[in-house]
Parts: sequence; C-alpha cells; structure tokens
Amino acid sequence: MAVLTSDVPRPETTGNTAVTLVLGGARSGKSLWAESHVLASRLAPVYLATAEAHDEEMRRRVALHRARRDEHWTTVEAPLDLAGALRDHAGKGRAVLVDCLTLWLSNLMAANRDIAGECEALCRELGEIGGHVTLVSNEVGQGIVPDNKLARDFRDQAGFLHQQVAAAAGSVVLVTAGLAQVLK
Repeated sequence: MAVLTSDVPRPETTGNTAVTLVLGGARSGKSLWAESHVLASRLAPVYLATAEAHDEEMRRRVALHRARRDEHWTTVEAPLDLAGALRDHAGKGRAVLVDCLTLWLSNLMAANRDIAGECEALCRELGEIGGHVTLVSNEVGQGIVPDNKLARDFRDQAGFLHQQVAAAAGSVVLVTAGLAQVLK
C-alpha cells in the first residue's frame, strides 16, 4: 500500500477540478445528491450505469434510480469498461454521472479482471478528461471486518480505489443522511 509522504502531493491539493467523487453509505442520499450536482452544471446529463440486474431486488433498485431521471438524461450501461465509456461519453457540453464505482468493482472482481490495471486506467482517464464527471461510490470500510476473504478483499479493494479516485478528483464529498460534507 502506498503511503503519503512529504514529497508526494497530498490528495487535497491535486486532481482534475472537473471531477467529483461522492462517497456515502447505503441509502445515504449520495446518488440523489450526485444527480442534483450534475443537473446544476446545466450541461447535457449522461448516466453511466455500472449495475447489472441479475435478480429481482437489483432490478427494483435500478428501476428506482431510473424513475428519478427524466428524458433529458442519456443512459449508458458500462458494467466493465468504465474508462472507455468515459472516453466515449464525457466531453464538452456534457456532465457525466458514474453510478457506482463499488458495483463496477464487484463486476470486475466477478469477471476476474485486473483490478489494479482497471483502476489505473480509470484514474488516468479522469486525469485527462475534459468534461464534467461525478462518480458515486459506497463507503464500505467503516464497519466491522467481514468474516470471509471475498468480502475482506472487496472492502480492501474499494478502499484502495477510493484513495486513487480521490487523488484524481478535484473535489470529494461525503453524504450522510442526505447531508453533504465537502472533504476536498
């Protein structure tokens, strides 16, 4: 694990100012906050959906998110190639919402993809992107240590991903109980 030292730029002083990371727990209001943030830009809203609805419960969750968005939103499914989807859909005149990084991470893990390589590609794209991008992710590392290896690996990978994206982002917001706190 990388350790921040005095000779390494601290995350709070670096990052692409057009990129915002929104963190929060389950049902914290982070997606609603992020949608409002994207709409406030007055740019054409693009929703990059990482979810794959494999069961009825997940189909209901996806339907709830879709019901909040009107016809002005363009929805693009991007369960695995998030860097490529950003390259294709972010740009001048658009504001992209990625919802969510933790579902994307679980998709990568299930597909046995190179997690470190995919995260590096995402952060490289975020550093070069010219358009407005907001990324949503679940903060999963503040609870108990999971009792199985897969869950511990997921929690650890999510933490590393959040650190990398936070460093690449110009702003980071934590949403709790629908209230946003600016971290960076």
